[in-house]
Amino acid sequence: MALLRGAGLSLKRWTGRAPAPQLQQDFGDPAVTRIREAAEAADWAGVRDGLRAHPEDGDRSWLLWTVGDTAGVERWIRDAVAAEPGSALPLLVAGARSISWGWEARTRARAADVTREQFEVFHERLRRAEEWLYRAAELEPSWVSPWHFLQVSGRGLEVGPVLARRRFEAVVRRDPYHLRAHQQQLQQVCKKWGGSHEEMHDFARRSMLAAPEGSPLGQLVAVAHIEHWTSLGDGPDWQYMRRPETAASLWEAAERSVLHPDAERGRGWAQVCNSFALAFSLAGEQEPARRCFELTQNTVTEFPWNYVNADPVTAYRRHRSSVGA
Repeated sequence: MALLRGAGLSLKRWTGRAPAPQLQQDFGDPAVTRIREAAEAADWAGVRDGLRAHPEDGDRSWLLWTVGDTAGVERWIRDAVAAEPGSALPLLVAGARSISWGWEARTRARAADVTREQFEVFHERLRRAEEWLYRAAELEPSWVSPWHFLQVSGRGLEVGPVLARRRFEAVVRRDPYHLRAHQQQLQQVCKKWGGSHEEMHDFARRSMLAAPEGSPLGQLVAVAHIEHWTSLGDGPDWQYMRRPETAASLWEAAERSVLHPDAERGRGWAQVCNSFALAFSLAGEQEPARRCFELTQNTVTEFPWNYVNADPVTAYRRHRSSVGA
């Protein structure tokens, strides 16, 4: 894979007007758009049929997160749960919505800036989510989704590293390379959630090496460096990103994922490319940064650009320009 570094990675500098970048909507997937519109219309039959069309082994978490993030679902999903007492699907949707609704109450503020009342509502909604998700897991023991969502509720409820690890392991026993579960576990072990930089980097690299080459799990390495960078003050943050070992780590991860000939271009592809584009641009590695920007095809994902600017498109433009893309 060393061929991709240096002469083996041929790039051309953009000489004309760059196409306007666009913020990705619904993961660029019409199926996600349809299920979101059904959720907005309180159309449980439409939501249910959309979920059934994407079986668990095809990873339904993207669809479930979309429904869970849709305002108003909490007003009608209880009726669906009551109407189908033997079905795990309405329980999953209820759990996903309660988690998103809980985080809405908490807001994105630092813990020190969240009021006691906000925390009470946050925890109440997460506890209700856990009740629904455990019931879903009991009804469908082979399903991944209940355990994936329990990772998120567990972090908010601060269940601790042992139980959090068990929930992650419950996912990977069913789906060893589940991208979103690995992303959640990375957050669990990062410093801001009670872990450490060392644990975070170790988890990211071990997960990447355990996956087949071309797996999107290489993104974990890039995200770990971005997380580390955001935790440092002005000056040390740039010194950290410009270290030779940081660049070497990013190269290794990119060559095993987005720059690999067998790279998996699934639903999370755009976010993986955006993550490497930001990480390489912060590291001052212009050549691979330009390549990763090229791979995004001007599709901007909210994460990771919301780490550097409230407007992801503005952040994307600025960093793309900084590397001459």
